Formats: sequence, structure tokens, C-alpha cells
Amino acid sequence: MSSILKSLRLLADPNRLRILLLLAAEELSVAELQEILGVGQSTISTQLSQLKSAGLIEDRRAGKNNLYRLEHAAASSVLPVIRQAAAEIPEAAQDQAALQLTLRKRQDKSRAFFDEMAGRFGKEYVPGRSWKGLAEALLKLMPPMVIADLGAGEGTFSLLLAQRAKKVIAVDNSEKMVEYGTSLAEKQGVGALEYRLGDLESVPIEDGSVDLAFFSQSLHHALHPGRAIAEGWRILKPGGRIAVLDLVKHRFEEARELYADTWLGFSEVELESLLQQAGFVNVQTDLVHKETEAPYFQTLLAVGDKRL
Repeated sequence: MSSILKSLRLLADPNRLRILLLLAAEELSVAELQEILGVGQSTISTQLSQLKSAGLIEDRRAGKNNLYRLEHAAASSVLPVIRQAAAEIPEAAQDQAALQLTLRKRQDKSRAFFDEMAGRFGKEYVPGRSWKGLAEALLKLMPPMVIADLGAGEGTFSLLLAQRAKKVIAVDNSEKMVEYGTSLAEKQGVGALEYRLGDLESVPIEDGSVDLAFFSQSLHHALHPGRAIAEGWRILKPGGRIAVLDLVKHRFEEARELYADTWLGFSEVELESLLQQAGFVNVQTDLVHKETEAPYFQTLLAVGDKRL
């Protein structure tokens, strides 16, 4: 290790301490650190360079990436100090949760395969293959159930679900949306779809009465997302499921004005935590779509179960 004073100066920075705590637990790439910490690549690279110069970390080449880890000698000398300091860093616990999520992604080889296929789907022509055809097939395979579409808007997805569901209760806080959706369902003769006027944080549905609670790009409009998720838990039957489709956390501030967004998306850790805090188990999150044009929105899917 180089100068003790230099090392101590570096350790005085909370962000560098967060990096060292993560690298003490696992080898990580710049991209993985960027995802976990939510900071820019240049910032991460600068901090890694400083830590490496001080002899606190080391790296190795793995394919196209460099993987960084706590240097062996440093582990015995500074690890006890940084672990004590972690108690004073509010983000440390969330970093460790994000680390576990990153490690699960690494192990999911089938997910990597489908991520690659998702980039090709719709760009390469294959006779007879379409998103509509795939959606219709999946709907036919879906068992009949009672579904709550929370923040349903004009009801495009509710109408699809109602083809197979026992009943779909579409909830929205806009009177005009409810009127339009109700009228559309009547015109199309969809008797299984019922619209109700209500708020995401006070859903007009009885306790334990639905099999699936679904939020499709609506949670980021909730004033208190945790309360909305808790309402999803309340209305579900024991053994029921929740599904949340929403945006990955982004920095496109214009969305607040353009789309009346209250929140600029959620990280996977945040969404997973919201579901767990509400009481859901077997929570899983997946990145299911990446837009190819600015502002490059990405979409998360989170699912969880209500215990029997």
C-alpha cells in the first residue's frame, strides 16, 4: 500500500467508501458499480483510478471488462475500518441489496439470452410472428381470474385481459377516462370489464377479492407509491399476485410536465423493496424493454405473491 495519509484521505469520502464496501464483497465492473450506485461512468472510473493508485483495489481483465476488487493486503488493514464507517453511511444497506440483485442477474443465463433476442424481435422479419399474436396466445393460456387493472387509463390493456378473465375491474381517477372506457367496453360488448372511479391509494375494491393486481405504467403517478402497493396487497386474495410494469429511474425531468409524472421511475431495488414492505413474497424484478430513441426509457416488470 502507498502512503497511509493518502489512503486515509481517500477513505474520508463516503462514495469511495461505498465502492470499497462493494468491492470487498464481490468483483465488479465499472458498469455494475454504475448501476448499483446510480452515478456516472466517468465519476466511477475516476474514483477507481484513485483507489487503485493508493493500492486499495486491484483489477483483472475478463473479456471486454475489467473487474475490480479490494486488494488482498488492503482487505486485512482497511476492511475493519470501512465496515465500521458503513454504519454512518445511509446508502450502504441499499448498496448491498443492489449488489445482490446484480449478482442474480449475472447468474441468469437464460435472461441474458432473452435480452439479446428482445433486441432483435420486431427488427428482423419472421413470417407469422408479431407482438399481437404473442399477446393473444398468452391471453388464451391465462387461467380465468378476477383482475384489478389499477390506473387503467382508457382501458386498452383491460379490454385485452377481459377476453379471458372472469372479471376485470379497471380503476382510474379520471372521470373522463372512466366514461370513455365504460362506453368502449359497452360498444365492444365486453361484459367482463367494469370501470370504477377511484384513487390508487384508496382503491374502490373489497378486501381479498381479486386474483391479480396489475399496475401498468401507473405507479409513477401515485403520490405515495408504497401506499398504492399496499392497496394492491389489501385487495388480493391469499395466494394472489401483483404485477407492476413501470419505468426504470431516469433523468428526463420533462416527463413531469409532458406526462404528469410524479416520480421519474424506480430502480429495481426500490421497486423490490416497495413490494416486500407491503408483505409480498417471492418478489422478482426484470428489465423487459429498452427504447432505442431518446430519452431511452427502460421498462421494469416486478411480480410478487401474497401468502396463502
